[in-house]
Amino acid sequence: MEGGGERDHEAEPEYHCHDFEWEDLRADVEANPSFSHHLSPFPTTAASPSPSSEAWRSFHRRHASGRFFKERRYLLKEFPDLLNNNDVAKMLEVGCGNGSTVVPILRCSRNNIVYACDCSKDTLEKANEIVNNTEGLDGKDRFHPFLLDVSKETFPDWLFCKSCQMSNAKAVDLLLDSSEHNTRKEHPVLLKENQCCVGGIDAVTMRCVSVLKPGGLVLFRDYGLYDMTMLRFSPSQRVGFREYMRADGTFSYFFTLDTMRELFHAAGLLELELEYCCVRSINRKNGKSMQRVWVHGKFQKPTR
Repeated sequence: MEGGGERDHEAEPEYHCHDFEWEDLRADVEANPSFSHHLSPFPTTAASPSPSSEAWRSFHRRHASGRFFKERRYLLKEFPDLLNNNDVAKMLEVGCGNGSTVVPILRCSRNNIVYACDCSKDTLEKANEIVNNTEGLDGKDRFHPFLLDVSKETFPDWLFCKSCQMSNAKAVDLLLDSSEHNTRKEHPVLLKENQCCVGGIDAVTMRCVSVLKPGGLVLFRDYGLYDMTMLRFSPSQRVGFREYMRADGTFSYFFTLDTMRELFHAAGLLELELEYCCVRSINRKNGKSMQRVWVHGKFQKPTR
């Protein structure tokens, strides 16, 4: 595990996000007959398998060793908002896996606090182990993992209870004395005895508007349309429009800018940044060039 300080700064790889134009890639893909199965409409009558959280639990059990861990330090350049040096900032990482996103967020500022959830108890334990054992990282009291399957469950109200959401939005002080504060069913150890919740999240790395403070940010980065991994899927692995199932049962969806814009606008968020991040890299084993595409977005919850 790499340590902190100047050594990490010097070892940081050069950051790329516009190595090629997405429209050029699109033209190449749509002109190639071998990719035609990615372009055709998906039949609405076709029976598709349903995503399973158990597939992800199995995935994490197979990759329980630290060898699979790779710290995502590019996030700090992709989302400089994470470089918080002054005020205490509370982040939520949804589907945290083994902590590859958590570690750079905790490392970059001692004022960052991360709440992280996953559907796998095993991977939460591994993430906690990695955070606690990372050299030069004092994250023991700033990392709070909890078990949650977001495909089936809602967020616990100790992140941002309804009374505090209303009082933030309407500034009605009387709501602070409402019965909801006094009848909460769970009281995590991380809360003080007189705390009803952590007061909402400043930034979240997924689409979870309900726990965001007014003015809070959603930082989004996921597969973009025509990414190399999409083009490798066979016709039999296609289970929906731009959606595919891997051999291990986990699913991948490939986003477009229009899709993301519609989803976030429908949730009432303001668009601050939205673009394709196009990176060309070289496979070290075979020397082949790989064209990777992600959708990068930053959205904000309105203050009113």
